Amino acid sequence: MGLGDAELLDTLPDGVVVADATGTVTSVNEAAATLLRHHGDGRGTGKHLSDVVTLQDRAGNDWYSCLRPYDGLSTRTYLTEQAWFLSDGTELLVTARIVRASPRTPVERVAVVIRSARARARLDRERSDLVATVAHELRSPLTGVKGFVATLLSKWDKLNDDQKKLMLETVNVDADRLTRLIAELLDVARIDTGRLSLYPRPLDFRAAVDRVVASVSAGTGREIVFDVDGELPLVHADPDKFAQVVTNLVDNAIRHGEGAVRLTAAPIRSEAQYDGVLLHVDDEGDGISPSIRSRVFTKFWKHGTRGGSGLGMYIIHGLVNAHGGTVEIDDSPAGGARVSILWPAEDRRAE
Repeated sequence: MGLGDAELLDTLPDGVVVADATGTVTSVNEAAATLLRHHGDGRGTGKHLSDVVTLQDRAGNDWYSCLRPYDGLSTRTYLTEQAWFLSDGTELLVTARIVRASPRTPVERVAVVIRSARARARLDRERSDLVATVAHELRSPLTGVKGFVATLLSKWDKLNDDQKKLMLETVNVDADRLTRLIAELLDVARIDTGRLSLYPRPLDFRAAVDRVVASVSAGTGREIVFDVDGELPLVHADPDKFAQVVTNLVDNAIRHGEGAVRLTAAPIRSEAQYDGVLLHVDDEGDGISPSIRSRVFTKFWKHGTRGGSGLGMYIIHGLVNAHGGTVEIDDSPAGGARVSILWPAEDRRAE
C-alpha cells in the first residue's frame, strides 16, 4: 500500500510547508512542525502562511513581509536559501518554490522548505579549524625562514662562511617543508573535490617499491626491509601516485615506530587470475588502538608527539581508493602498527 501525501511528507528529513493560491497552509510535515514549534493545532494547517512561517531576520523583519512569495516578479519560481530566526534566536535555513502554471500567471502554490542550521554551523567550525591548522603548519617553517634570513641580512659581515652555510641549509630545509605541505594541501583539495588526475598504466610493483625503499633509506639511518612472498603481477597504477603512497607509508612508519620498518608484498589470486598485490608495512612502535583507527584517515590526524602535517594517511587513503584499492590498519606481529594496502592488478577506478 502506498503512502498518502501527508505520510510521504513526514518521511522527509527537512521541514516542508505547502500553501495554496490564497496563502492558506494545506500541509505541514512533522519536521516543519518541530522546527517551527507548531504542535497540537493541526501543525498550522488552515492558517495563513504568514502565521505559520513566523521567522525574522536579525533586524526583526518577518520572512513573509520581506519576501512576499505571492507578489513581486511574475516570473519568480524560486526563493534562494537564507538564514532566518525563531523568536528564541534559533537559526533556520529557509528556501521556497513558487509554483505557477506558466510564467506571468498567478501563483498556484508555494512550498517552503526549512532545515536546521546546525549542520552549517558545524561545517563553519570545521572550516575555521582547518584554516587555523593550515595557518599553524605554514607559520612554523615560515618563522624559521624569516628568522634566519633576517639574521643573515643584519649580520652578514659578522658571520663566517660555515655559519652562513648552516643558516642557508636550514632555510632550504624549511622551504622544502613548505613545498611538501602545499603539495599535500593541493592533493587534499583534489581528493575532496573529486578532481584528482590519475594516469595509470601497468606497473612493476616490486621495482616501484624498491625505488622508494632505496630513496627513503638514503635519508635515514633506520633499517628498511622489503620482502616479497611469491611472484608479483603487474598492477594498474599511476607511477607518481603509487610512489607517493608507499613513501608516505614508510615515512609514517619511521616517524611513529622504533627499530626496523618491514614491508612485505604478496600476490592475491582468485581462481586463475591475479586480483592484485597485498602490501604490509610494519613498524615497531606503540601501535594504534582499535578505538581510534577510524580517525586515522581523517585530515590533520596526528598520533603521539612525532612531527608531520597529519595529512599523510588521509592522502594515502584517498589515492589508494581512487585506484580502486583498499587500506586497513591492524596490529603488527612486531608489536607496532601494520598498514595494509590491497592494490588492484586491473583498472578498478570508479566511473
